[in-house]
Amino acid sequence: MRKREIGIVTSDGADKTRRVEVERVLAHAKYGKTIRRRTVCHVHDEENTSKTGDRVEIVESRPLSRLKRWRLVKVL
Repeated sequence: MRKREIGIVTSDGADKTRRVEVERVLAHAKYGKTIRRRTVCHVHDEENTSKTGDRVEIVESRPLSRLKRWRLVKVL
């Protein structure tokens, strides 16, 4: 089973590549305060369908380049 994540496209400057930020919310280990953390994923978008600001679903894949490890499933 491959990991699926939902994130926001933050950059669409390169051809067929998108920079997607996946945000997660967790509790601080000691104080319990809610903290927002984000992970940056470089995503392969074969048809250049997504634009900056779009909410997208991505899936883990084999390494496609030095940074790209995810593929675009659909624009939400």
